Amino acid sequence: MNIQETLEKFASFPVASFDTIAPGTSLILAPHPDDESLGCGGFIATAVAQGRPPIVVIVSDGSASHPGSRVWPPARLTRQRQEESIHAASLLGLSSDRLIFMGLQDTKVPTEGTGFNSTVDDLCSLLSHHGCENLLVPWRYDPHCDHEAVWFMGLALKALNPELRVLAYPVWGLTLPPEMDIPEDVPTGWRLNVQPCLRQKRQAIEAHRSQRGLVVKDDPDGFVLPDHLLEKMLQPYEIFIAS
Repeated sequence: MNIQETLEKFASFPVASFDTIAPGTSLILAPHPDDESLGCGGFIATAVAQGRPPIVVIVSDGSASHPGSRVWPPARLTRQRQEESIHAASLLGLSSDRLIFMGLQDTKVPTEGTGFNSTVDDLCSLLSHHGCENLLVPWRYDPHCDHEAVWFMGLALKALNPELRVLAYPVWGLTLPPEMDIPEDVPTGWRLNVQPCLRQKRQAIEAHRSQRGLVVKDDPDGFVLPDHLLEKMLQPYEIFIAS
């Protein structure tokens, strides 16, 4: 399938209730601070409203977004991005005690080896401690190494917990060239109506100020969330792909 065909398939996913998509408690893995708001902001707000707040794990420290800045070295930028994530979560109704920062190095999230195995063990403990029945991970075709690494973590967690429901959410994959071919079977999944909390989601995304070019001023080549991504993320439905 090419990306255009895949996106059309996503758009035809049935609209389902929150209970159908994710019964029980969920653990959400976000590769970077902001992915939780972009890909799952509506899901988080809906879960909170239904009395089932998820556990949100920010896997990387987000410190590589502005490598050319002297005023904002990695340690300072890491703190800034954590503060933004806490604020964004609060706008979605999620308390800070449900937000966990793993602090892995941005762009260096492991896909194998000791670091990978240790991270999977820690996540497995979180799943067990919080009684999570669902795991949300990035879509395998999101074109970023950290997104791919976190998807691999989802596979490993599923192997250790066969009853776990794993759902994938697309972020950057929605911006791939339409003609690009991907080795994907026909995807299945659901759409969640997030129209009632779309304002909250927008506010949460806007809370990630360092990613919107509003904080770091001395790195003209630093990352800024592009408008074409925001347009795709602020739709009335969020997409969850069955894995």
